[in-house]
Amino acid sequence: MAGILKTEDEVGQKWDRCFTDVILKLGGGVALGGVFSLFFFKRRKWPMIIGAGFGLGMAYSNCEKDINASIRQQKSPSCTREEKK
Repeated sequence: MAGILKTEDEVGQKWDRCFTDVILKLGGGVALGGVFSLFFFKRRKWPMIIGAGFGLGMAYSNCEKDINASIRQQKSPSCTREEKK
């Protein structure tokens, strides 16, 4: 019984992974944009802003896929039970 996760615990772990993913990808995008800004664009702000936007968008996409997959997984056993009746 200790190895079985509750649905709430799974959802909590997915949200934790999403927040971690957002922090890492947002920071990576800002850092990469800062490097491009420093070396190629004469220290402008817009490469960092675009990098942050790309990082945030990638993290959002990953989180959306992860959470939607868990919702589909929870719905699928109930659908199969109804089809058998």
